[in-house]
Amino acid sequence: MGTEKTTEIKDLSLLIKGDFRRQMGAEKNTDSLPIMHDKPSDFAIAYSRIAIVLTIVFWLMYITSVILRQLIDGPQSYNFTTEVFGYSLIVTLLTLSALTYLITRQGALQNFKKHVRTPQRLLDEHFSKHQSSITVLVPSYSEEVQVIRKTLLSAALQEHSNIRVVLLLDDKPFNIKSEDIERIEKTKALGIEIADFLSEPLSRAVELYAEQKTRGFTCTKETLDRTVEQYKWSAQWLEQKAQEEVIEDHVDVFFAEQVFIGLAKDLRAAASELTAAYLAGEKLSKNRMEQVCNRLIWIFRAEFDLFERKRYISLSHELNKAMNLNSYIGLMGGMYRKVLATEGTILMKTKKVSEADIIIPDSDFILTLDADSILLREYCSRLVYFLQQPNNDDVAVVQTPYSSFRGASSRLERLSGATTDIQHIIHQGMSYYNATFWVGANAVIRKEALEDIVETEFVGGFEIKRFVQDHTVIEDTESSIDMALQDWRLVNYPERLSYSATPPDFGSLVVQRLRWANGGLLIFPKLLKLSHLRKHQGRPISRTEFLVRTNYMASIAWSSFGLILLLAYPYDGRLLSPLVLLAAAPYFIAMSMDLKYCRYNYTDIFRIYGFNLILLPVNIAGTLKSLQQAITTKKIPFARTPKVKNRTATAWLYLVSPLLIISFSLFTLWRNIEGENWGNAAFAGFNAFAATWAVVAYIGVRNMMVDLWLTLVDWLYIEMPIKESGSKTQWRIPSVSWQRVTTNESN
Repeated sequence: MGTEKTTEIKDLSLLIKGDFRRQMGAEKNTDSLPIMHDKPSDFAIAYSRIAIVLTIVFWLMYITSVILRQLIDGPQSYNFTTEVFGYSLIVTLLTLSALTYLITRQGALQNFKKHVRTPQRLLDEHFSKHQSSITVLVPSYSEEVQVIRKTLLSAALQEHSNIRVVLLLDDKPFNIKSEDIERIEKTKALGIEIADFLSEPLSRAVELYAEQKTRGFTCTKETLDRTVEQYKWSAQWLEQKAQEEVIEDHVDVFFAEQVFIGLAKDLRAAASELTAAYLAGEKLSKNRMEQVCNRLIWIFRAEFDLFERKRYISLSHELNKAMNLNSYIGLMGGMYRKVLATEGTILMKTKKVSEADIIIPDSDFILTLDADSILLREYCSRLVYFLQQPNNDDVAVVQTPYSSFRGASSRLERLSGATTDIQHIIHQGMSYYNATFWVGANAVIRKEALEDIVETEFVGGFEIKRFVQDHTVIEDTESSIDMALQDWRLVNYPERLSYSATPPDFGSLVVQRLRWANGGLLIFPKLLKLSHLRKHQGRPISRTEFLVRTNYMASIAWSSFGLILLLAYPYDGRLLSPLVLLAAAPYFIAMSMDLKYCRYNYTDIFRIYGFNLILLPVNIAGTLKSLQQAITTKKIPFARTPKVKNRTATAWLYLVSPLLIISFSLFTLWRNIEGENWGNAAFAGFNAFAATWAVVAYIGVRNMMVDLWLTLVDWLYIEMPIKESGSKTQWRIPSVSWQRVTTNESN
């Protein structure tokens, strides 16, 4: 079938350029986890069930043999009785969180066991008959150009007949700072740049289709040779582009290998299958030949657009991702003319094409995609296929909870990536119990479902539509309950098809975790409403679903406050028992097994414990913000996770608090040794060691000193009046602030 010319594929991880330094203890292996989850062994499933039973049994043993016995035989005083009930409540809530982890993990194993991957041939057959439109929305604010480029390219290379990629640029369109002008201009040019980048393989694919169409898509040796040749040329083109990519870090390696080379491997495999079928005497039908030719067009063809909502006063300018998405979704399917007013530009709806300045097509599906996320090549085709199956008509959202990029350069990024990969497994289990939550980094959403949950209000005379709620800063979680209230299902697809950046430093991690900890308690009343509604309709939600959803929304609050009380309050030693450790052991063993499954180390379970200790103040601060919003009804501002190559400085409170945890743990250790309370002493000593390790390894002593110094300098600065000749006195506001400072320091 002709000679094949291949491009030599080098190890891209060896081509990393620039100042890319890895900390000791970071990750060197940049190979991603496989798309398909391994089929769980009988032992893994058996252990998951045994772990659930053991957790319940040991908790019951503790309550009956320790708590009840102390209530009967212990001191009959108010203080001791209060301690007993308080301690047992904390242990129960922490055990409940551990139990929920084990239950969702069991559900994930069941999903992985029964999942069978749909063959590409079946996908081709389906999409030849069922074509649909999809709009990819990429909200972006102050992102680096190369980060957005990778995201847009991964979306553009999705195999779909009608795909439109829209960058929702949320930077200020007017009065732009001089240092931001070049970045914003380059960002705006990305759509044209990528379209030009893909023009050669697209034009060749279109040419192939036209040639085969003139021949009636008849399968002969000549026509098949021509088709196979084009598949191989496209694969070689992708491989060459992968080699030409500027490789500066592990994310660039992932992009080149998984987006470009991964797609190239798929095309080479398809070419080999076509050749093998022909040599085996199988003659492709006309429909099959057309599908094969169409596939190349669908891969390389995408429409690009750019939208800036802040250019128009008729749209919401609220500073959050939800309203950026809502502004565009509310315009879809309409034509608009620009009307200049004193305050700015207004978008007015029109029915005449001749009057329209902006035409925004509607689509069957919407794919929301964070600007720092990357999709694998089959994301759209497999998830849209899933939505179009007859038994999935009631599915509003399907997603693959994102995984982490491997090969992290810092210890903290490696460990936060480990928690991300663990959460991927847990989210898969949540679908097993119909308790899925939309994870906003990426998802394919049925447009019809968004129309069902839309809320409309008028602000300043303009209609504002809210499809995705911005009541809290975790907009995807609240919208999940809104969809469930309208009888829509959400599903996590059991494959790894999406990846997103994890915070590389403690400063950016604090911003992310503050947002995650804020809002769950505010949404909980909606879950109660859902439970009441389903019960009234005669189809109550299961206890397991309610437990999983409750744990997802509230466990950060009760776990954080519970651990703080265990650390700070000197509980009576008679309340301690090995049964508490035995009840927690199945959880820690299961998580260590999951870490190993995700190619981390068993011992990372102890690092995660210390990691969570130093994040306790962050989680508590986020929870208190939720309570503040509940009392004041004032929205908490949306805080975007910084996505910069340099380090983000940390607020002093989240640097001092871990030091206080270490100090108090050491004090508790000394006090309990003096009192010969060995159980409490062991617990305090372990906490002191784990938190100290976490501070040194994940914050860094040098980084901590730098950030504390920046905070001190910020406090010492005052506004200085400047007298300029021929003008009135002006005030200069100092630009030094821990919130804005980044540094290249590393530990």
